Amino acid sequence: MAFLCSSLPGSSSIAIFSESNTDGSSRSTLSIPSLKFRFRTVAASSHICAPAIDKSTFVISESVSEDELWAAACLRVRTFNELNPSAYNIQDHRRYLAEREFEALKERTSGKREGFTRVACINATLPLSQLSSSSEDLCSSCKFSDGIEDRVVVGSLDLNQCRWLPDEIAGTKPEGIGVDFARAYLSNVCVAKELHRNGVGYKLIDKSKRVAGEWGITDMYVHVTVDNEAAKRLYMKSGFEQETAEPAWQARYLNRPQRLLLWLSLPTTSSFMS
Repeated sequence: MAFLCSSLPGSSSIAIFSESNTDGSSRSTLSIPSLKFRFRTVAASSHICAPAIDKSTFVISESVSEDELWAAACLRVRTFNELNPSAYNIQDHRRYLAEREFEALKERTSGKREGFTRVACINATLPLSQLSSSSEDLCSSCKFSDGIEDRVVVGSLDLNQCRWLPDEIAGTKPEGIGVDFARAYLSNVCVAKELHRNGVGYKLIDKSKRVAGEWGITDMYVHVTVDNEAAKRLYMKSGFEQETAEPAWQARYLNRPQRLLLWLSLPTTSSFMS
């Protein structure tokens, strides 16, 4: 199964599952005043067998510790970068990419990144004991302690309340005064390949809807490459609709895959609570 990945500034990337795209990798780059987007397509991992997981042990929540942010940054590097494991100094390079993403993630979630009103890093985690020995790399790379037990970040996304996305297909809904504060974007959506087909992507998106509703957001957006069918299915089943498509000439000019802009109108906060 494959999903799309997306990225936002600094060291991030917009991502959604396995055939898609946070920062620091060899991808096409869109430079924007104070924002950078990198996109690439990753081969689908349809032959990876999902382990038997007790789904009641999943926790989907906003990251509250730097240890968890670090684990999320490591998952993004692992997901969004195709690195040759036999290459010279590969571990140092992976750590360098993770440090860049970690610092950018801290800056965004702390409210220090210009142009971002509010950012939440939402993660899906499992107890370390739930993952098999076949997931050794995932466990060692993306493990953190919540103070009670060791857990592993197996999915992640950013919910971004932005003033605007310069030079982007940014959407037209909602309309009127205050539109920028009523709209949010998903980025860096990713799930560890070992956990595909366990519903992690849907759980992350559902949690992002609830957090956005608590923020007073009325409309959510995400970018998807036109040929990323798995990502489109994920979002459409989660209630998103296509609003517009990037012109093919613009994608060629920017040296990146052509993208669609998907939009979701959120229910009111009271609806979430019912």
